[in-house]
Amino acid sequence: MAFESLSDKLAETFKKLRSKGRLTKADVKEAMREVRMALLEADVSYKVVKEFTANVTEKASGEDVLEALSPSQQVIKIVNEELISLMGSENKKLNISSQSPSIVMLVGLQGAGKTTNGAKLAAYMKKQGKHPLLVACDIYRPAAIDQLETVGAQLEIPVFQMGQTNPVDIAKASVEYAKKHGNDLIFLDTAGRLHIDEELMQELQNIRDAVEPAEILLTVDAMTGQDAVNAANAFDEALGVTGIMLTKLDGDARGGAALSITASTGKPIKFVGTGEKLDMIEAFHPDRMASRILGMGDMLTLIEKAEQAYDEKQAAEMAEKLLANKFTLQDYLEQLNQVKGMGDLSDMASMIPGMNAKALKGAQVDDKALAHIEAIILSMTPKERNNPEILNSSRKKRIAAGCGLQVVDINRLLKQYEAMQSMMKQFGGKNMKKMKRKMGGMGGFPGMPTGF
Repeated sequence: MAFESLSDKLAETFKKLRSKGRLTKADVKEAMREVRMALLEADVSYKVVKEFTANVTEKASGEDVLEALSPSQQVIKIVNEELISLMGSENKKLNISSQSPSIVMLVGLQGAGKTTNGAKLAAYMKKQGKHPLLVACDIYRPAAIDQLETVGAQLEIPVFQMGQTNPVDIAKASVEYAKKHGNDLIFLDTAGRLHIDEELMQELQNIRDAVEPAEILLTVDAMTGQDAVNAANAFDEALGVTGIMLTKLDGDARGGAALSITASTGKPIKFVGTGEKLDMIEAFHPDRMASRILGMGDMLTLIEKAEQAYDEKQAAEMAEKLLANKFTLQDYLEQLNQVKGMGDLSDMASMIPGMNAKALKGAQVDDKALAHIEAIILSMTPKERNNPEILNSSRKKRIAAGCGLQVVDINRLLKQYEAMQSMMKQFGGKNMKKMKRKMGGMGGFPGMPTGF
């Protein structure tokens, strides 16, 4: 995940501050020197770093901070506040016009992930109750139209295209199409280039002037660092960008783009792409991101991920089954699939305060292990899934033959299931009811199997 190196360096700096107890101005100055080096190594622009450290130093050197009972905590609080301010202070929502359909114009350089992340964003808005339409205005890149139609089909979102026609005509025709078919939100997937040129900008300006979008959303690759800031400035100067979608934030990006782009351009980051899967997009919250950078976790985003992965009715039913100790192997499989839908385990760990995300770096739900579990359970009869205690040697051999695995694999799954059942019994009815109330009716995750 982006910011990992920066987070480690900041954690080490703050650890030194805590060990000192009382702080002097010299201690603050030395800490800010280390913070400055950490930010520069993260590819944050020099100008932004200089202003950031100057602001923190000024606020942290005051007598009210240095004489506080926990001066190191006060310094960390100031750094947190300045990070939030650096990234835009608050979450900015997508601009939606009062007249339907509202138009979002997706722009950016080739390779930034505009087409895929634009489709992700359309799916995100669909969950908010909108009826989006994807429009193929990139008539130059080979297979661009096919790519948009493919992801549109996967997300069950309609795609409007007119082949290799003039992009301005396509954009205008898509508005009429949307009005006739009840689409209240249009996403124009425009052409990109490997570099900024006059021809590209002229075409984008023509599209903008023809349909007057409510939002011009620039897609920026977080991996490009300071180049992302340069690209943002160029697009903004030509088009008047209203917001930024930062992609590939799950990679090895050092984080400089996220920390520099708003401060340098004045344009808010509205969304971030956090993985390759088509549901891996999040609204950008500066306060939550600052908290993650400083190792304080991000429980709100984690809760939102859980809410998206879990069906409320199913979760309530699952909680009742756990209370009654009627949790079956079929239920077990459904729970594992929902955990899988929450994504990268190291990413989730980074959202939990105090959790060592590095220990889970790159940890993923093993699709192969899950496929084996699914094959085993589906090879059982309904009676066996509901009453696994009846699984004798001959039944296990039959199941193994049916799923193409070994009896030892079946025994391993049953052991995991029994361990989870034993854990649930230890909670007892009263404790389970308390847990249910705390989790808002969510049954929680049963034990993680081998492969997670």
